[in-house]
Amino acid sequence: MTASRPTLLACALLAAASCKTAPVRSDVPAVVKDPGPRSVAELAKAVSTALNGVPVTLADDVLTKESTLVIERAPQRDPSGLPAQGRETGKPERFHLVKSGEDCVLVHEGTGRRFNLRETTCSAM
Repeated sequence: MTASRPTLLACALLAAASCKTAPVRSDVPAVVKDPGPRSVAELAKAVSTALNGVPVTLADDVLTKESTLVIERAPQRDPSGLPAQGRETGKPERFHLVKSGEDCVLVHEGTGRRFNLRETTCSAM
């Protein structure tokens, strides 16, 4: 039994339509190029925003050597300022700096939120 030409054409079109290619991921791990006070301030603001306004302090060379930033919680202190007894059970927060096309983007690993950085220049690793 032979299939008719229109039937073969319809099958070929259905087969082609079902083969979708995966979207091209344009995010590439990156590091800060030409760090300065403005880029550090912008990164600190993005991290603080991702952490619901918690103030953060970042080093002047943040994300200049690697694309991952790990933020650990500050140890709890008693009223006199001494470290409180007990174990810190909170997990550290992780961020990744990526170059997405021409943009420099900080990605919060826990939520997937993305922060476009306008004052920060980065280069792909």
